[in-house]
Order: sequence, then structure tokens, then C-alpha cells
Amino acid sequence: MVQHIHIVCLDVPWPADYGGAIDMMNRITAIHQLGIKIHLHYFSYNERGTPNELNRYCEKIYIYERKKPGLMLPMKEPYIISSRTNEDLLKNLSADNYPVLLEGMHCTGFLNELAAQPRKIVVRMHNEESVYYNELSKTTINPLKKVFFKNESRLLKKQYQQLPQNCVYACISEKDTQELKDKYQLQQVYTLPAFPSWDKVNSEEGLGYYCLFHGNLSVPENEKAAMWLLSNVFPKIKPHLIIAGKKPSHRLQKMAELCQHTCLVANPTEAEMNDLVQKAQINVLPCFNKDITGLRLKLLHALYEGRHCVVNPTMIKGSGLENACHIGTTADAFAAIITQLYHQPFCEEEIRLRKNLLENTYNNTQNAQKLLGWLA
Repeated sequence: MVQHIHIVCLDVPWPADYGGAIDMMNRITAIHQLGIKIHLHYFSYNERGTPNELNRYCEKIYIYERKKPGLMLPMKEPYIISSRTNEDLLKNLSADNYPVLLEGMHCTGFLNELAAQPRKIVVRMHNEESVYYNELSKTTINPLKKVFFKNESRLLKKQYQQLPQNCVYACISEKDTQELKDKYQLQQVYTLPAFPSWDKVNSEEGLGYYCLFHGNLSVPENEKAAMWLLSNVFPKIKPHLIIAGKKPSHRLQKMAELCQHTCLVANPTEAEMNDLVQKAQINVLPCFNKDITGLRLKLLHALYEGRHCVVNPTMIKGSGLENACHIGTTADAFAAIITQLYHQPFCEEEIRLRKNLLENTYNNTQNAQKLLGWLA
């Protein structure tokens, strides 16, 4: 039985205010609740700081500085990995033989050295990162970012080809699991669903008040989706639209101001965002990454807490949640579905369907036990 575990996070997992942090923080909480002593390692490189809230879940906490890009030119390894390759991290992990959970490809800089030690290692795959960065290169309009993302994708593909076979790779979706097996011939690849903040479906019956698009608005794919709704869907219909999320660009804020029946909520708190999701009549969540990887936690948020949910096929692909959503393929289809649902009460039958689809698959305690089984 596992008593101690090292968890290496790509970022400080608190506050859990974006998809990756939510997944990591809820995994830490679930493992702690099973009585396991957690030795947490994370990289501090932004305004998120060093929160004291993590102390209640962890036996020890180690904090590392992430390297800046200018110190690593020319780039021979992916920046997301090389910037987190810290000798102190390897030294601290090597001081014992406790099992190690590495959160994301981001934390695999020393994976081959760790894999040579007599210990169990699981890498939590948040995305198929080479595909994800290739898609980011397509959605950004900044030419420097476009070059960076494209190069990062190329380097990440090489990194995947060097992953050791004697580690377990825990993917967030069945699609990603199959991709790693097929593309990189890895043997120990399994699906470990996302760890959401919600354990029960809390959707309310009846009517809500507006349509909502939410997400981290500083991510190019989310800004593109919001722009698409403002340009191609909501000019055709009358329902009110709220766009909510972190760090919206000036361009997006200006566009929202110019659109009728639309407002933008910048940087809502977790409680404010949850309130927006619960009170919406329709959560509208298109996605334009053609080769989507991972699972968008905002979709789970909408299904656990919200009423009607309208998506496109890309957002829902490989999730097994198709029956809980209304799916449109074009702007006209989105407009027609939204018009139909805007005055249609959300009912008990739809809540029962969501409970059947969600509450067993996304059981954090059961999934933490599965993870610990791979580390034992």
C-alpha cells in the first residue's frame, strides 16, 4: 500500500481557477483524503504566488523557479519541459524511493533518470501536447507566437518518441489513450478521467436568464470561439449573451461592447463563474481546435451545474457525453438550436441523464484509488 507520494505539478495548483489547476488540485485533495502523505513539488513563475492553502493537504512542499526563455536559446528541447528541468527537483525526488506522479509532459525533463530508479512513476497526460501546440499555432494571430508554438509542437513530437516504456501514462480521454498507443507504441497507457470540482449534478430545472460562453479568454482557441459567436451566431438572434473568463484581450472586450445584447465579465471569481453557469439558460461552447486533445473541463462544469448545453462536434468528440448536449455544426445551426432552447425549460429527465453519464465516470475517490493502484 502506498503511504507517501511525490506529486510534481507544472504550476501552483491553487487557486484552482483554470482547467489544468482544477484537475491537479482535485487529485491532490482526493489522494489526501485517502490518507496518503503528499510531497508536493511545483513551479512558481506567475502571479499565482505560493499559497498557504496547500499546506493542509501536503506533508512537504518544494517550490522551484521556472527558467525564462532567454536563458535557453537556441531551443533544443520543448520550452514547457526545459524550463522546468531543475537539478534541485531531481535531487529531492532521488532522496527516497517513494512513487512519483508527474503532472503533464511539462514535468518529464528527468523522466529517463527517474525511470532508471527502482520506483513507480505515473505521468498524467493533460493533452497530446504536440497536437495541442500545433493547433495553438493555427489559432493565434501573433506571428512570433505562431513560430514559437509551431517549433514547440515539433520538439514535443520528438520528446514523445523518447518516453520510457516502464512508466504508466494516464491520459484524460480515450482518444488520447489510443493516440499514444498508436503513434508512440507505448505499452502502459490507460485512461484516467478528469478530476472535476463537482461530484453531483446540481443543474436546476426551469428557465435561466441568458446564454453563456466561458473559458480562459487569454487562450487563443477560446478567444477565437468567443469571436465566432459574436460575429457569426448572435447577430442573427435576440437572446442575451454573456462572455466570461480570465484575461480577455482588448480586442475581444471592444468587440463585445459593440454587439447588442452582449456583455463581458472579465476575471470572475470561482463563485461568480459558478453562479453564471448555474443561472444561464444555455451554455454555448464551440471549439475550433480541429485535433482537440484532452477534455475541456468547462464542458463538465456546464453539464454538472448548468442547464442546456450547445456544442459543436469538435468539443464533444471522444467524450462519451454526446447525449447530454445539443450539437450544431454551423453558425446557422447554433443560431437555430439556441432560438429553440431559449424558452424551453430544462427538465428532470435531462438531469437524470446527466447523473447516469457523469457521476460514476468522474468519481474522484474511485479514480484516485485507481491511480494509487498503478503507483503501488
